Amino acid sequence: MLKIKYVLMSMVLLIFVSGLAMAQVAVNQAAPNFISADTKGLQHSLTDYKGKFVVLEWFNPDCPFIKKHYDSGNMQQLQKQYTAKGVIWLSIDSSAPGKEGYYSAEDLNKFMADKGGAPTAVFADPDGKLGHLYGAQTTPHMFIIDSKGILIYQGAIDNTPSTDVEDVKTAKNYVSAALDAAMNGQPVDVNTTKSYGCSVKY
Repeated sequence: MLKIKYVLMSMVLLIFVSGLAMAQVAVNQAAPNFISADTKGLQHSLTDYKGKFVVLEWFNPDCPFIKKHYDSGNMQQLQKQYTAKGVIWLSIDSSAPGKEGYYSAEDLNKFMADKGGAPTAVFADPDGKLGHLYGAQTTPHMFIIDSKGILIYQGAIDNTPSTDVEDVKTAKNYVSAALDAAMNGQPVDVNTTKSYGCSVKY
């Protein structure tokens, strides 16, 4: 009986500690700053982009939900549309070595080149520091930070949690809606949603 109680207490403690390790960022609060090198070796800090809108996109090239958005061209279209308007778009792969979606920096660059991706920068985050800092849970998981460094959206890319490429055409895109509103000085109607996709492979 004591052994069972000990095991249960250990499990509860493990869950509690895991919860502490996974930060939970809040909308309408300052987004956590970070300093990290991208897949081309260039250093980035969130504070470098004060005055600009920033999108953080968690991705995993092997995830069928990511394949939906890249095979349809949806993610690339969003990247091109908003970087052309001055938005900084950072794509982050937090898969750990030996886990699904773990790629070298060179292979992540190849993936983006082959798919015609157009983010500002791509990050390999194998130790999960960036992912845990923002509490990224799925691929995709999207975060939008405004020009003052405030998190104004976090959650799903759209309202259709499927892997069907055809669903992109009829889905409501939360990311474009939030960016369009905020960049035009309007409030973001939907600022938090439940992300969907593959779990981030920490």
